[in-house]
Amino acid sequence: MATTIQSTDLDFDTIKTRLKDYFKRQSEFNDYDFEASGLSNILDVLSYNTHFNGLIANFALNESFLNTAQLRSSIISHAEALGYVPRSYTSAQAKLNISISISATNRPNLVTLPRNTQFTTSIDNVSYTFQTRENYTATPNVAGVYNFTDQDGNTEIPVYEGTERVKTFFVGDTSDAQIYVIPDITIDTTTIRVRVFDTATSSTFDTYTNINTASRITSTSTHYQIKEVPNGYYEIIFGDGISTGKAPVAGNKIIIDYLSTKGPAANGAGVFATTAQVESQNVSALTNSAAAGGSFKEGVESIRQNAPIYFTSQRRMVTAEDYRGQILTNFNSFVDDVTTWGGADNDPPVYGRVYVSLKFKDTVDAATQQNVKSRIISELTSNFAIATIDTIYVDPVETFLELATTFNFNPDLTSRTSGATQDLIQQSIDTFFSNNLNRFGAVFRRSNLLTIIDGLDEAILNTRMAVKVQQRLNPVLNIVRTYNLNYPVELASPSSVEPIITSSRFTYNGKQCSLRNKSSSNTMQVVNVAGGIEVDNIGSYNAAAGRVDLVGFRPTAIVGSAIKVSAIPANQSTIRPLRASILNIDSEISKANSVLDYQQTQVSLGGTTTTTTSTASTSSSTSSSSSGY
Repeated sequence: MATTIQSTDLDFDTIKTRLKDYFKRQSEFNDYDFEASGLSNILDVLSYNTHFNGLIANFALNESFLNTAQLRSSIISHAEALGYVPRSYTSAQAKLNISISISATNRPNLVTLPRNTQFTTSIDNVSYTFQTRENYTATPNVAGVYNFTDQDGNTEIPVYEGTERVKTFFVGDTSDAQIYVIPDITIDTTTIRVRVFDTATSSTFDTYTNINTASRITSTSTHYQIKEVPNGYYEIIFGDGISTGKAPVAGNKIIIDYLSTKGPAANGAGVFATTAQVESQNVSALTNSAAAGGSFKEGVESIRQNAPIYFTSQRRMVTAEDYRGQILTNFNSFVDDVTTWGGADNDPPVYGRVYVSLKFKDTVDAATQQNVKSRIISELTSNFAIATIDTIYVDPVETFLELATTFNFNPDLTSRTSGATQDLIQQSIDTFFSNNLNRFGAVFRRSNLLTIIDGLDEAILNTRMAVKVQQRLNPVLNIVRTYNLNYPVELASPSSVEPIITSSRFTYNGKQCSLRNKSSSNTMQVVNVAGGIEVDNIGSYNAAAGRVDLVGFRPTAIVGSAIKVSAIPANQSTIRPLRASILNIDSEISKANSVLDYQQTQVSLGGTTTTTTSTASTSSSTSSSSSGY
């Protein structure tokens, strides 16, 4: 089924023409002038009605399925049927070490940092307010310093960006449907606190929690559900008093407080200040991890992808895909992608383990990454996974592709210059990688990219592309070490025509050098820029295993942030990453070159037509590579 309505198949004029053709085949209308008759008006009405009904039918059919629906409300409805709750706005979250100091005189044994203590920060001269969402306590050390901790003793206190808002409801006659809608599209639903009071004046209350965090539900469980309604607001739904938990009764007062947030705007904030005081002492705050995790509402394409994954897991963590679904659902404001595999599929096999690799968003710093990994274990695997299965984290391995693109270009067929066409091709390559790669499991297929390039402009007559895979080495300078570089594909066998392995430049023995394999050999060498051999055997490469081993390697300086070690794959047409590998493009090296190709042109001279062939092969390159090869 098409993902968009093909309204051209229901064109008004086409429908009317078909109606005319039908009537013309009838004997009573053989010589009838449809355009000059009243029947034309009737045909207009029939055509319009058919066109309109066809569009409505197509709209309705498309909106009936998750993979073809276009309206956000329809997609959310389908996701709800699968038990998936799309992510709301989320607040940026930072971790602070918060403390006060009190002199020995009248020093209390315990102090409390109250809920909603505010901290301010700014990004690009825009101010943002963060605040605590719980009370935190502290006891003094020998120097009179109070370091606030959570209930587990952690000194890293989370603060959230946003403004607290409160919504109050009074429960009426429960025989009528009670609707509790929070009219705020920027609500962070993870910060909601729901309290139900017995009466309007009561001071005691029950705290209700999100049903998605519950492992067991009874008729007395105090849980709520939340869902996004068609206008973008959020509705709170309570239990039925039977199978989904306790229900509020007439006369109850419901107070809901939450944070209204600016989403990702505050990500990256790292310096915080406050005017708050505890025990008449100024509060001090040091940043443990910068703000991260702020995001807009989950997009429709993300919902379309994640809802079926979540449904298959059924709130369990048994298969590797279950792990992926639960992590994506609960931590997608911090991670862009997740890949998982069982110990039996590992190389070598290690039973009793599940391996998880997380691709974090760019704004998430190392401290926050570690915190997210800890939360996955404490909040998910400890509750939903099989007890004897350990969770092992594996860092993503980024493999870069170097694309040397050459295209035949006929300037007579376009108004674009060769340079402008090169820029257009480079932009399309970057867009291709952004849309199709840079995530786990995404496969590079050269033919797909070449098809896109050939279709950019009719002046692009044909395109060729040489592909290399690249790993980056960060050596310890001035120290002899052994290094192993792993590529996600099989590499080409040694050749006498060109080296299979090459690298960017580095300093070795006081000279500018690079790596390469010997001609027709898998032995690695260090060669200087003049072509002289500095080290005849510095290791080897294994083509079948896709591995380069450097032994006794001791560079004294590098050019750039890392040594780029490039290899020609055995199959340049398809690059398929393994497990934790992610494919990206090295835009610095990957450039497009044009070859002018005028083809055959007909020229009229004095009434005589001649055919001339003018083909100029001129290469125009914008490459400024520092790779040394």
